[in-house]
Amino acid sequence: MTRLISILLAMALAAPAVAQDTGTATTGETTTETQSDTATDTATDATTETEAEAETDEAPATGETTEQTGLDMGSDSAAGEPGVGDAYTRESFGDWQLQCVKTENGEDPCQLYQLLTDEDDNPVAEFSMFRLPEGGQAVAGATVVVPLETALTEDLLLGVDGNKGKRYRFSFCTTIGCFARIGLTQADVDSLKRGAEASITITPWAAPDAKVRLTMSLIGFTAGFEEVTEALPQQR
Repeated sequence: MTRLISILLAMALAAPAVAQDTGTATTGETTTETQSDTATDTATDATTETEAEAETDEAPATGETTEQTGLDMGSDSAAGEPGVGDAYTRESFGDWQLQCVKTENGEDPCQLYQLLTDEDDNPVAEFSMFRLPEGGQAVAGATVVVPLETALTEDLLLGVDGNKGKRYRFSFCTTIGCFARIGLTQADVDSLKRGAEASITITPWAAPDAKVRLTMSLIGFTAGFEEVTEALPQQR
């Protein structure tokens, strides 16, 4: 809203200047001129008008804001390249993807990502993992997104190689799905590195007696985790 007001104010201030530049000058006296003087004045006026038209025809540089209108004229961007704030896949490690967010300084934060599917290869859940600052009990964090029809009171189970594993609570739900934000100790990370596959178990709200077990491949996890960075504050 502040930026909009500033733009409108700039346009309002520029309007009188534009009107004055395009107005017709008037004189308070009538003088008798010689043909030579008239020719000289005519040539001078023509030169001035030509220069004014040349200045008017000059287009603002791409990506700049014009002083008269305050409008952003846009900038060229290479097709297919992510812009600042956009997510993109930098590299794949086995069944994992290294997903990053483009930043202005080029130090893009990255997390390890895997889409989890059911037996019919239908997408069901998402698992994203990132590092945490040193010194805490958890060395890494993960965000697990599951369908809205999940029974939240039954929590989420994460195990490795058939082990029962740990139980984690759900944090919140949006129109996208329900989120579990979990912390992983060094022992948890080491277990994932040694394992062949992990599993995430959730409970459908409509069928509380039917557990849904999703397999999470650990192929490429160790190599991928080495490339994971500490998450941005809004990603934690």
